[in-house]
Amino acid sequence: MRVPDQASAIDRLRTVMARLRDPDGGCPWDLEQDFRSIARYTIEEAYEVVDAIERGDMADLKEELGDLLLQVVFHSQMAEEAGHFRFEDVAEAISEKMIRRHPHVFGSAEERDAQSQTRAWEAQKAAERAAKADGDSSVLANVPVALPALTRAEKLMKRAARVGFDWPDVAGVLAKVDEELAEVREAVAEGDATHIHEEIGDLLSTVVNAARKLGVDPETALRDSNAKFERRFIAVEQQLMQKGSSVQEADLDAMEAEWLIAKTGGL
Repeated sequence: MRVPDQASAIDRLRTVMARLRDPDGGCPWDLEQDFRSIARYTIEEAYEVVDAIERGDMADLKEELGDLLLQVVFHSQMAEEAGHFRFEDVAEAISEKMIRRHPHVFGSAEERDAQSQTRAWEAQKAAERAAKADGDSSVLANVPVALPALTRAEKLMKRAARVGFDWPDVAGVLAKVDEELAEVREAVAEGDATHIHEEIGDLLSTVVNAARKLGVDPETALRDSNAKFERRFIAVEQQLMQKGSSVQEADLDAMEAEWLIAKTGGL
């Protein structure tokens, strides 16, 4: 199978993928893969796209988007080989979905303000979920289990909030954070590892709900906090090294002092 020189970029990529999966001379590693084995790479590539965006590296973003696109083409190639669907079906399905969810753009609907559009979007998504719920009528149906836990928690809570299962204001959820933290302290005092595990989970869940009420994306907030911790800790390492020491040699007080310097320095 020859890769055409004069073809659209997407057709060329699809030909490359088909060649890699060709039993007659294809790549042994690509031929061994299936949907399940490739899934983790799909997740990794999505996170690498986010990383490039957060670093503001457009050259890297172009490359990472290509890697993510390859995952779509890879899954589509395997599906075509098994007779399930083709890449064209994937593209057509998302086009149709976008048209359905934007009647104010593609249809005759006249409501164009942001609030009306959001209501229409949510109503359409609810109808789509109901159509493929396989008999599961729960408001929480079809929230993917494989999502990061923080993201899934937020989605579950948003679904529940739509039917009124929500605190009336942020003060209520912040009070619940205090309550859950107190329960963590009680569990720690008991020394029951199972109970501690459960209460820590409840605390995290409630903090996610607080983030939702305050309009904060918890996944992004934690990722930003991780980056801040990383910057400050690396600064601690560098500052200690300049003083002829290291984090392995310094005691906690010394590291805390360097941490404060990094923090007050704007890191």
